[in-house]
Amino acid sequence: MGSRQEILLTGSGGQGLILAAIILAEAAVDDNKNVVQTQSYGPEARGGASMAGVIIDVDAIEYPKVTRPTLLLAMNEASYRKYLPKVVPGGLVIVDSTFVAGPFPGDYRVLPLPITRLAREKLGREVVANMVALGAINAAAALVNREILKNCILQRAPKGSGEINQQAFELGYRLYHQGMEPDRGLSAQTTQ
Repeated sequence: MGSRQEILLTGSGGQGLILAAIILAEAAVDDNKNVVQTQSYGPEARGGASMAGVIIDVDAIEYPKVTRPTLLLAMNEASYRKYLPKVVPGGLVIVDSTFVAGPFPGDYRVLPLPITRLAREKLGREVVANMVALGAINAAAALVNREILKNCILQRAPKGSGEINQQAFELGYRLYHQGMEPDRGLSAQTTQ
């Protein structure tokens, strides 16, 4: 892959994907990269479709919309089915296996991870699944400097939730690195 990364974060309204995209975009700026962030969501505040796009590049970005995602996060089945055909062949597709079931086509690098289930089981709060996903995404694609991203999470997290959001982010890193065996040694403790 070149330096240009086109990322789609998709799911349902209320899953915090737009906040995750904003945090990722701010971290990319702080990491001295060019970035564009866009978003769209259904008329319902919660439960409707939600999509946020982020383009990160070291070169100038001429068109602000994600057209050929190199990375797709699908936090629900409907988003997975809708956006998968847009992903470039060989692109990385991370699905929340809590809500998205296979079979998965071989044209992509599909990584099913139990993102929401682990947020609930390990941290006691599904609402931080977006930060678990952000950790897994950054671990998988090395989009921005990890410490810069953690700092942006602290700056953007709702008041009083910085610590649990950082724990969720670290959980996402461990989930990615431990792959299909998410229960092996995963805990809510923050790694250094």
